[in-house]
Amino acid sequence: MVEHLFERLARERGITVEEMRVVVSARIEKGWNDPDPEKRKQWRRIACAGEIPTPDEWLKYAVEQLIEGGQDISLS
Repeated sequence: MVEHLFERLARERGITVEEMRVVVSARIEKGWNDPDPEKRKQWRRIACAGEIPTPDEWLKYAVEQLIEGGQDISLS
């Protein structure tokens, strides 16, 4: 599922999967270091093995949040 989503996002933007992962990583870093403490607190809810979530860790968290909220996450 992870690669499927990143492949789809990359294809829609006309970039490679690796470039898409760089875009997602940059957004994660921006959120992680947001000057607003409430926003930083939200980002820190994402479980991660390192200092900052990877794109895969972010996606896992996002999907879990959607499922918990009863959202349909079908990508087809």
